Amino acid sequence: MNRRDLPPLTEPPSVSAMKNIAIITGGSRGIGAATAILLAKSGVDICLSYQSDKASADAVVATCLAQGVQAIAVQADVGMREDIVRLFATCDAELGCPNVLINNAGIVGEAGKLVDLKPAVLQRVFEVNLFGAVYCCQEAIKRMAKSAGGAGGSIVNISSMAAKFGSPNEYIHYAASKGALDSMTIGLAKEVGPEGIRVNAIHSGTADTDIHERSGNPDRPAMVASINPLGRVARPEEIAEAAVWLALEKSSYTNGAIMPVTGGM
Repeated sequence: MNRRDLPPLTEPPSVSAMKNIAIITGGSRGIGAATAILLAKSGVDICLSYQSDKASADAVVATCLAQGVQAIAVQADVGMREDIVRLFATCDAELGCPNVLINNAGIVGEAGKLVDLKPAVLQRVFEVNLFGAVYCCQEAIKRMAKSAGGAGGSIVNISSMAAKFGSPNEYIHYAASKGALDSMTIGLAKEVGPEGIRVNAIHSGTADTDIHERSGNPDRPAMVASINPLGRVARPEEIAEAAVWLALEKSSYTNGAIMPVTGGM
């Protein structure tokens, strides 16, 4: 078959005419908050979840509302399936059916060697970082899949460069949960691509957030900055820019990708 026998090229289906509605887990601070605000600036309605910091979540919602979009915050424990079901149902009722999901919520647990890892910490890290993402993907697919009457959509999983490097002596349990998230991203992209759903992930580098301080390892960002080729850690907005690109139609032919945003680490 020569070139003239090929069918004419067609543009990918445009979703610009439809209203984008995004669910962002862990959206009250850090990368999640930055992503919510950038999506709002792109005209996307926002439903963010938060664990306990209502004041911060409300502040993010206010910033999103100032962009002229609709925005709500829903308290939810991402590791609890019933909370995820309620999160999506609330979005349906107050904003409409979401066509963007950002699986951002994540914890590192306590820093330390694997031999000293507490069972409760291991359980909780996987509940939030992996099980919660699975629950969210299940609910999103039910709404986005063409076979279910949906119009397609986009899922972005915020993973970590720890999945590649393993984080020995610090966060092997966290790295393992993110490695599993990467595997899910690749498999799910192939599974639901025919349903009009793209699934991608970001290997986030260490960012300037309080996640390491909360894990009892406050010096880690400075250590990473000292060995990073760019000489610093990421700003949350820099990770968010990649997430927004993957979430929206400018990346319409990107599926199953794991994008490193690590400063060259």
